Amino acid sequence: MTKRKNLVSGIALAGVAALALTGCATNADDAGSGAGSMEGDGDRPIEIAVFNGWDEGIAASYLWEAILTEKGYDVELTHADVAPVYAGLAQGDFDLVLDTWLPITHADYMEQYGDDLIDLGVWNDEAALTIAVNEDAPIDSLEELAENADLFGNQIIGIEPGSGLMRITGDEVVPGYGLEDMTLIESSTPAMLAELQSATDAGENVVVTLWRPHWAYNAFPIKDLEDPQGLLGEAEGIHSVGSIAFGDDFPEVKEWISDFEMPSDLLYSLEDAMFNAYDGDDYGPILEQWIADNQEYVDSLTS
Repeated sequence: MTKRKNLVSGIALAGVAALALTGCATNADDAGSGAGSMEGDGDRPIEIAVFNGWDEGIAASYLWEAILTEKGYDVELTHADVAPVYAGLAQGDFDLVLDTWLPITHADYMEQYGDDLIDLGVWNDEAALTIAVNEDAPIDSLEELAENADLFGNQIIGIEPGSGLMRITGDEVVPGYGLEDMTLIESSTPAMLAELQSATDAGENVVVTLWRPHWAYNAFPIKDLEDPQGLLGEAEGIHSVGSIAFGDDFPEVKEWISDFEMPSDLLYSLEDAMFNAYDGDDYGPILEQWIADNQEYVDSLTS
């Protein structure tokens, strides 16, 4: 069986651990002695943590949930903010997160918790943090934003507080380009996308924190502002990171995840199917169809 949990943003780390442990116990009680199939090499659910609002990680996590379930494993997805995820991984409350951006975005977390984590490698090497505006905006560079801040309502629409993108935007981009008079709004990825949709529909200027790969680049007429100072960093790799116990408890799955690679065109395709073309949260039928359309690739992930 598969279960999903949602953790409230900003929850105390102790609460995260307690919730995660409770989730394990609940799943074990529900599954009983039948947890896992003969193909699975663990006697408990695989706990995959999923960053709130990070669509590439959500897509990859649900894809692996479907693959591992088919292989006979019990999988539990827990949605949470970035900081509680790394604390939970280090404490052994989670087994895996598929959305660690290195060497910049999540470097602080890896430095803090790295001794208790295992880097399982890069599955996509084209990740980039961006500041995006509507395609017909009268500016093309972050160097022009301060002088034209009023055209954008003097605000930058951000995502989840505590995310690497918000930290770098607030600590590096804002002072580096003299944007202190603009308000960097902490919100969520869905809220940011709703603002982007609203501005697009109204034909208004908007500036948002964003990243590649993301389906928004296919769905909206937007462009990245140039970053001549390089404060957002170069392209990064998206890593899978596991707990210390993960490899011992699930050696077969660890091997699959370590070999996992997903080119951007396939990732865009999966994200678009899940988050743009489809309006709902039951991804089962969407994933089933996407897997059928990309069966050769999916089969290669566990061969």
